[in-house]
Amino acid sequence: MSKRDFYEILGVEKGVSAGDLKKAYRRLAMKHHPDRNPDNAEAEAKFKEAKEAYEILSDDHKRAAYDQYGHAGVDGAAGMGGMGGMGGMGGQGFGDAFGDVFGDIFGGGRRGGTNGVFRGADLRYDLELSLEQAVRGHSAEVFLHSLIGCKTCNGSGAKKGTSRKKCTTCGGAGQVRRQQGFFSVQQTCPDCRGEGTKVEDPCTDCHGQGRTEQRRTLSVKVPAGVDTGDRIRLSGEGEAGKNGGPSGDLYVEVRLLPHAVFERDGADLSCQVPLAFTTAALGGEVKVPTLEGEVSLKIPAGSQSGRVFRLRGKGVKQVRGGGPGDLYARVDVETPTDLTNEQKNLLNQFEASLTADGDRHTPRRSSWKDSVKEFFDGI
Repeated sequence: MSKRDFYEILGVEKGVSAGDLKKAYRRLAMKHHPDRNPDNAEAEAKFKEAKEAYEILSDDHKRAAYDQYGHAGVDGAAGMGGMGGMGGMGGQGFGDAFGDVFGDIFGGGRRGGTNGVFRGADLRYDLELSLEQAVRGHSAEVFLHSLIGCKTCNGSGAKKGTSRKKCTTCGGAGQVRRQQGFFSVQQTCPDCRGEGTKVEDPCTDCHGQGRTEQRRTLSVKVPAGVDTGDRIRLSGEGEAGKNGGPSGDLYVEVRLLPHAVFERDGADLSCQVPLAFTTAALGGEVKVPTLEGEVSLKIPAGSQSGRVFRLRGKGVKQVRGGGPGDLYARVDVETPTDLTNEQKNLLNQFEASLTADGDRHTPRRSSWKDSVKEFFDGI
């Protein structure tokens, strides 16, 4: 029985790139792998067929011979030297590619870091600020517990005067190969846990970890204009790296505390301004608080409760630049309380004079009464 075309087996075109070739093989190998298809002779045959095709086409020299002469140019080439010994592939043996494909299934694969050197973890600190501190800038101190490099062993984990030793199990590679049936799997070394070295005589202060926990105090310069959710990055102030790796970063996240007067919305501020009944009716001026102090706001006669006045440029200048926002002052007309008998009589006389003119002085009440009437008429 004649062999199928290798390109047809992998479902690729003749000019396929090395990367796409590997993706095609990965897909078929995952689909037909014997461990996923136990006692399935057809799946095993397709797996071996895809494996043979990839062995040939992934090698530049064998691929060129196959393209020119077909199967006759590569007969006997596939499988030579065993799964772990194939050359070509840019210096990577077929066994290495095979381990890459199945490492995620069987716990293998490559770990980050070289010879067990790892970057330290990033840390986060929540910093609460008042509105005044946020809009004007602030210098704050933060307190945190974090892992720092052990000063006794300089982060090596080994007792002073000694050093880490190369792991004899993996030869310092941090990875080992396990033969499972007819294929090999690359796994993290169980003895050194992927670090490539081991501590035979551990440091008494860090117990071989190379890092110790310490309480630290850091000064943070908060720029003017920050808002809730903004983050300040302190490079290298996170946890210490492992085995000489770089430290992580510290991210200080800002959270604004509630303010007694203002509410903030980005660059804009808003506040409520109590307004005397007489000022609302007759007009006048009121004092409005801003970040720079009080300013006068002119109130037109007949202003209603809830009316909003915009004070341009009286908001916050944001940390990312641009002009300041605006301040929105909402007036709330205040009803007089604790009236004397004389004041009550005056108000009654005032009410009577308004009523005598009908609804001319209360247009909102008149409109409301008309709406209510229409509602009940429609029932």
